[in-house]
Amino acid sequence: MTQPHAPSWYAATADQNLTFPPLDGDAKAHVAIIGGGFTGLSCALHLAEAGIDVVLIEAEKIGWGASGRNGGQLHTGQRRDQDWLERHLGRPAAHELWGLAEESKALVMSLIERHGIDAEWRPGLIEAVHKQRLVAEERHYVEKLNVDYGYSHAEWIERDRLPAMIGSDGYYGGRLDRTAGHLHPLKFAQGLARAAQKAGARIHEGTGAIRLDKGKATVIETGRGRITADIVVLAGNGLLDGIDEETETSAMPIKNYILTTEPIGAGEPGGLIPGGEAVSDSRFVVYYWRPTPDGRILFGGGETYSRRDPADIVAFVRAHLLKIYPKLANARIDYGWGGTLAVTVNRLPFLRRLKTGVYAASGYSGQGVALAPFGGKVIAEAILGDPGKLDRFAALPCPRFPGGKLLRWPALVAGMSWYALRDRI
Repeated sequence: MTQPHAPSWYAATADQNLTFPPLDGDAKAHVAIIGGGFTGLSCALHLAEAGIDVVLIEAEKIGWGASGRNGGQLHTGQRRDQDWLERHLGRPAAHELWGLAEESKALVMSLIERHGIDAEWRPGLIEAVHKQRLVAEERHYVEKLNVDYGYSHAEWIERDRLPAMIGSDGYYGGRLDRTAGHLHPLKFAQGLARAAQKAGARIHEGTGAIRLDKGKATVIETGRGRITADIVVLAGNGLLDGIDEETETSAMPIKNYILTTEPIGAGEPGGLIPGGEAVSDSRFVVYYWRPTPDGRILFGGGETYSRRDPADIVAFVRAHLLKIYPKLANARIDYGWGGTLAVTVNRLPFLRRLKTGVYAASGYSGQGVALAPFGGKVIAEAILGDPGKLDRFAALPCPRFPGGKLLRWPALVAGMSWYALRDRI
């Protein structure tokens, strides 16, 4: 039975009547896609618009996973900054990845405009610096983007200006990015689904993939039948569970949590974040927040590295919220939820052709609002005969987690615990 969406502000304000029928019996298609999030929906849309026979299956509801639960922030660049990319991959590769990231942002804007998606897009994002010792480095990074990458949309914000912009005096400066911003991710996913269906894609909710047939990788077994396809796209991100070992050992699922306050006038003149920007900070285990159109603060903070959620999600996230906004101690919390994303060892996305007829996209590492729709388009282009961008991503190093699928959890927990400690010192 299909599970409802998480009890989020997104689910409460999206189209609760949008449904797609489950797949009953067997089916055939040129391309079959597993996963109804940004990657799968974008891939289905671009293939269908090119006249390809495509079927997409989603175990739950469209946007049920990370695509419909995340913080809604659209960032510039890759998950790793350009300094890191230059050190590890070289300047030419770093500049190429910057260009691909800019294409990713432009694609989101294009999809919203071209298909009339009411995604509540709002430009502007502030990256706040949480340690004094990081200020010089972060100020230099703004200069680097301005000069080396010709990116004039980034501006350094001195510490004395920041409290008026974000309503908190706990930060030491920040970077304002005018072409980054935020949106309603579940509405965006639903809009992609409507557009893909209109273009001819067959979409089925409540149809989970159990396995790829061991004899023929392009046969998908579901609880309701079998799908035979020439090509299969694995777009389940951190929720593939047993479908493909290579993807699962290269991208690790972790859980992140969000709450939404009651309406408090956020994003309005005189309220918190009066300019309406999204905000995230320089912690490795990042805090991120933004005003909603109805004046709430939507705040994300805290991660877990197991399948089990905290006993009280609201209390878990609220403790992080009050570190930034102690003045909200008496604010009512209307929604609290969690979701599963996938991270890679080096935080670069895992986009690959795994074998003939099988493609995978996973491990966006918190950068999925921009990169996941682009990943879907890149795979669609490869299927249509232009693998250039997919080959570029596939050439990126993506080491497997130590210990393989069974023993990867302890290594991840140890590593993330160290970074969480580093955030506090």
